[in-house]
Amino acid sequence: QLQASGGGLVQAGGSLRLSCAASGSTFSGYTVAWFRQPPGKEREFVSAIRWSGGSTSYGDSVKGRFTISRDIAKNTVFLQMNNLKPEDTADYYCAVGRPITSAVRYDQMYYYWGQGTLVTVSS
Repeated sequence: QLQASGGGLVQAGGSLRLSCAASGSTFSGYTVAWFRQPPGKEREFVSAIRWSGGSTSYGDSVKGRFTISRDIAKNTVFLQMNNLKPEDTADYYCAVGRPITSAVRYDQMYYYWGQGTLVTVSS
């Protein structure tokens, strides 16, 4: 079971850190990704990290502002979000799968999903 947390209300330019933890299992051998769904819009890829090796990927809209990382001991993935913008407002979901590198941004590659955590950025 995936547990996403850390969402909240923040002013533009502020920061938040999201967490995704797996209870009763490990991320070993998987890729963990963050997707987001803004109000009234389609879900979009934010970032992903391969548990083995730690290679990362980012969506174009968050590059340079968001950083994904993992804590192996805590079996947790973090998404550090800096310089937040109103357009970052969305429900953020973590997901687990085994996509090939070229497919990490496609949500159909992931088969375990956590509940969303809402991020609201005020202008």
